[in-house]
Amino acid sequence: MPEESLSSTTARTLRVIELLLARPDGLTPQEMLRQLGVSRSTLFVLLRILKVLGYLEQSERRGRYRCGPRLTAWRHQPDDHTQTLITAFYQETARRNWSETLLLAVPSADGSLILAQIEGSQLVRCVFNPGETTSALVAAEQVLNPNPSKPIRTNGYATSQSDPICELALPICPNGSLPQAALILSAPSFRWDHEALVDVWLPDLRQMAARLSYRQGALTYTPYQHNPRTHLPPAAPLAPEDINSFLQGPWTARLACLRPDGKPHVIPVWQEWDGQEFTLIAWEGSQWADYVALNPEVSLTIDEPWPPLRRVTVRGRTLPLQLPGAEMLRLVSRLTGRYLGDLEASKATGPLQGAYRVQIESLRGWQGLPGCLFASQESETEEEE
Repeated sequence: MPEESLSSTTARTLRVIELLLARPDGLTPQEMLRQLGVSRSTLFVLLRILKVLGYLEQSERRGRYRCGPRLTAWRHQPDDHTQTLITAFYQETARRNWSETLLLAVPSADGSLILAQIEGSQLVRCVFNPGETTSALVAAEQVLNPNPSKPIRTNGYATSQSDPICELALPICPNGSLPQAALILSAPSFRWDHEALVDVWLPDLRQMAARLSYRQGALTYTPYQHNPRTHLPPAAPLAPEDINSFLQGPWTARLACLRPDGKPHVIPVWQEWDGQEFTLIAWEGSQWADYVALNPEVSLTIDEPWPPLRRVTVRGRTLPLQLPGAEMLRLVSRLTGRYLGDLEASKATGPLQGAYRVQIESLRGWQGLPGCLFASQESETEEEE
């Protein structure tokens, strides 16, 4: 393409972008033609290319052109703090399949700015554009209000139901109390009503909103409370049901065993807890598999790096598992999906050295700051530990 023609095309493309950035409500082709001074065919070639690339969109076949998700993102480039939150959102949502759409949003002058989205797996589902500012997320705007209504302050969440969409939103509070972002579940209203949405989804979403808040620095998750806790409580034992719940999370275990020369060997491993025993897999070349073949006595530590600082310690013996090929593949697929997300689970084809079961001799759990331990769940004393 001649340099003069390329320069002219570039100038026209940039002029189209400038016009649309200045008009969030969009422009018709006729309005653009009056301002650009180009032929109709040239304009439609540019619009078609920009639309295919995601820089423009149309609500209807012959409707107004508006900024698409890629162009909208130019106006809302995330800072480091926002990018950290987006990364945490995708990590938290990656380990399971979501039947309904999940959104991450922050307040904007024109409504809520959508930072990230996980589309639901249903054939009919709600879909938004990351980078888009919308006023359609009513529940999100309610929880992002620093002075929300009394029911929202009391319950810690908001719901909204209209003809097409049913919505459940929870605040994300980096300081533990002041909402700065919202976690939203958006679903078609023909499939859900207010009560069912809360009954089915609230526990998981509340836990996720709390964890996203912890990952942003919160010590506790107490939305809208103006005196958030600034110090963590001392360590207290976890009840068995809390231990079981914690061990279902995507936490790696640090496995400690002994080398043949008597020196300790510690390595992070993927683990699966069935309520009675742990199952571990050793990838090809894992030295610890050779070490436990000689001395099966091991210990495991599973913990989280942010409040409420839950941790579980285990002593036990490893036993090699002789699993059929299909069962081994299912185990690897479960663990890969748990730690890397469902999309990676089908790609779990790495070479394995074997699988092992850890028979439990001692298992204990705490949460809170270490250094002031209360009575153990077990009969054994602290000195025995």
